[in-house]
Amino acid sequence: MKDARDIIKRPIITEKSYDLMNDNKYTFEVDKKANKIEIKKAIEVLFSVKVNKVNVINVRPKKRRVGRYEGFTPSMKKAIITLADGQTIDRFEV
Repeated sequence: MKDARDIIKRPIITEKSYDLMNDNKYTFEVDKKANKIEIKKAIEVLFSVKVNKVNVINVRPKKRRVGRYEGFTPSMKKAIITLADGQTIDRFEV
């Protein structure tokens, strides 16, 4: 297994992800090659919580333009983690 810090890249902080936190769900950008089992183990090791469910989303690149220059946003993999009842990740609390 890879190191947990290599699998979990960063948390995703948006309005939608903040709304999901009320349902005990947290959103992270993860390594593209990681599977659900590896993601679950990495979250449990890094944050010392019990994970109930992992949902994974492959985000496709989108075409963007700045002036006359065209390009694509990078593709990424997102994971929505559902924690067990009573569990929270303290670093996210406002």
